Amino acid sequence: MHRVRMSVLENRLVSRQLSEQDYVVEIEVTGRGWVIESEGNIVAFAVGNSATGSIWALFVEPGHEGKGYGRQLHDVMIAWLWEQGHDRLWLTTGPGTRAARFYEAAGWRQVSASTDGELRFELQRPE
Repeated sequence: MHRVRMSVLENRLVSRQLSEQDYVVEIEVTGRGWVIESEGNIVAFAVGNSATGSIWALFVEPGHEGKGYGRQLHDVMIAWLWEQGHDRLWLTTGPGTRAARFYEAAGWRQVSASTDGELRFELQRPE
């Protein structure tokens, strides 16, 4: 998963070094993860944090983009987070990125921007 995360051109979170333990905690303690494999390799993954109701990660390896993997992972992860009882979900991403456009197209709405420029998006539970 880390290889995929670091292969993307945007939103790699290079300001913070992630360890294997970070992934383990996010998947086994505070949330859940999903992967898509091709020829035995992970080419896309998503991690939702049920403790906070947030998207911790959603990445698709370049070369596997445009196949619907991101949307498939998004939809499964969001359905699971709704099942955890959340009424509102959130995430952050960089401004002007493909990720920001992806989330807007999926119904997320920008609600704020941090002092470091990250955009906060939220998604309301459908009625």
